[in-house]
Amino acid sequence: MKISKDKRQQILVDKDHLSIHEISKKYNLPKYEIKKIIDTSEKSIPKWFFVVLILVPVLFFVLLELSLRIFNYGYDIPQWVDAGSGKYIVNPELGKRYFSNAHNIPATNEDVFDKQKEKNAFRIFVLGESSAAGYPYMPMGSFSRYIRNRLQLVYPNTIVEVINLSMTGVSSYTLLDLVPGVLEQKPDLILIYTGHNEFYGALGVGSMESFGTSRNIVNLILYLNKYKVTQLVRSSVTWISSLFASEKKEDISGTLMSRMAKDQYIPLNSEKFNAGLEQFAGNLRDILTLAKDNDVPVIVGDLASNLKDQKPFISISTPGYKTANQVYEEAILELKNNNVPKAKSLFRLAKDLDALRFRAPEKINTIINSLCKEFNEETVPIDSLFDFISPSGIAGNNLMVDHLHPNLKGYQLIGKAFYEVMEKSGNLPKAEEPKIPFVIQDSLTVANFMFTDLDSTIGNGIITLLKNDWPFTEKGNSQSTKNLFKPKNFIDSIAVEYIEKKISWADAHTNAAITYLKRDDMNNHLKHMDILIYQYPVLKDYNTALKYLYEKNKIDPRDFTEKRIGAIALYNKKYDDAIYYLSKSLQTDSGDTQVLYNLAAAYFQKNDFKAALNKINKCLNIDPNYPGANNLKRQLNQQDNK
Repeated sequence: MKISKDKRQQILVDKDHLSIHEISKKYNLPKYEIKKIIDTSEKSIPKWFFVVLILVPVLFFVLLELSLRIFNYGYDIPQWVDAGSGKYIVNPELGKRYFSNAHNIPATNEDVFDKQKEKNAFRIFVLGESSAAGYPYMPMGSFSRYIRNRLQLVYPNTIVEVINLSMTGVSSYTLLDLVPGVLEQKPDLILIYTGHNEFYGALGVGSMESFGTSRNIVNLILYLNKYKVTQLVRSSVTWISSLFASEKKEDISGTLMSRMAKDQYIPLNSEKFNAGLEQFAGNLRDILTLAKDNDVPVIVGDLASNLKDQKPFISISTPGYKTANQVYEEAILELKNNNVPKAKSLFRLAKDLDALRFRAPEKINTIINSLCKEFNEETVPIDSLFDFISPSGIAGNNLMVDHLHPNLKGYQLIGKAFYEVMEKSGNLPKAEEPKIPFVIQDSLTVANFMFTDLDSTIGNGIITLLKNDWPFTEKGNSQSTKNLFKPKNFIDSIAVEYIEKKISWADAHTNAAITYLKRDDMNNHLKHMDILIYQYPVLKDYNTALKYLYEKNKIDPRDFTEKRIGAIALYNKKYDDAIYYLSKSLQTDSGDTQVLYNLAAAYFQKNDFKAALNKINKCLNIDPNYPGANNLKRQLNQQDNK
């Protein structure tokens, strides 16, 4: 029986909602004919067609990935890269995993560690945001440096490795992404100080880098970001978004803080507020689970903020509450009336009502304490410690340089607090007994803390720059760096060059060391050289560092006069060399008090007290107030009286 093409098509349409019996009756055709038409149509599309349909896009993306790799598109972002001398360092490009829209991708503190962990090594990883990194005094001012310094003083025969992976502008997503790589490096302990950036940090719910509120989606994107295709897609989306962005090009020169906030209004207890809390709790839970599964202890610090001296950034009407500014003013009034408990409560409420969420709300600390209790991990009460230390019982500018970043004293307090919890919980090196009594460890650590005027000047300049931008300054009212910074000395000039990103941190300290050398200020020269050696252990010692600087044409060999070589030899405890070169220097200028003092010190170390006394007397005859000379003479006189 011949059936027309149109009727065949009608039958195929009807088969989706009519039975064969109904179609047979409708068209007055035998059932076997209807079945034959339907079977023939289904057989006309072979199964391999559907397989190909699936494989074609897969093959396309595979070929695209291979092509992008062949042409070296994008970036390779493994967590660790070779630092030389058998050491690892965190990948300087690591921030690209989390930032695609931001300019000036943040970096870590460049801490290195052995690729193969030594038997007598004690290895700590520190995870967090800008406060954990030591902003604005990175890298030397961070609390991790306090911990490293103290461990090295107390356990001199232990290889102490404190690797700070914290970065500015990140959220707990970054920490969770880093933890698997950290665990592969066999840490003895993980320290965490995080939570302030949960709303505006990279991938946070209110961030310019946000992918939404689904943790599963965000973590999947982070996983896929190792592929070049993902990088291409992210770059394309960023480029397309920039075409429709209202932000002017000059705005990209602002601070990272000013650029990261997309949703500037996140009211207390709003949907986005709660999403931020859920995001933090979920990520911290996953971090603690991973650490627990690998038997690695974790210590988490709760968060301190500038409560007393930081007015709310954005004050809006929140159902059931007064505005943030109203509550803040009430807090100030209560404090003036010496009602500290009430004032403290109001300051905290004002912070929570601040719609611009650059400071962690109280519920973040609640989550930290709750989860650590659940996982039986230690917490460090930084928040209450800062209040306790503060004169009014409420943390403010006495310990903070801005809304949440501590000053140097604050960072040292955080380091001390973490260390004391480490000691209490038994998370200290076990290969040797402590060589210094616990009661004097803190004072010795602070006294030997490696931090220079340059580090301080840079930090102060960074804060000046931060407060010159939104939200501290209204948009459009920022001053140029030329008006902000008016250097008064060479340290100021070096600091400005670093702040303006014209030189690196290492170059800044190198320039300072060279300038001090040329000015015959050997103490400060050696201080900056020590900083460089401490930060970059591959330099090993002064001579190795000097050789490196020679090779990089940073130092002119002609800068090393006999006077300077002698002072360096004294620093390196090569007393015979020091005496030789300093004595030769005196032949050129017999009245150089610095040479006379250093020569006296060298003779003192050689127990040649008579020669030492002779030189120190000559020094004092020329300058009775030469720094340290009178003290050295007293020591020499005591030796004579023995």
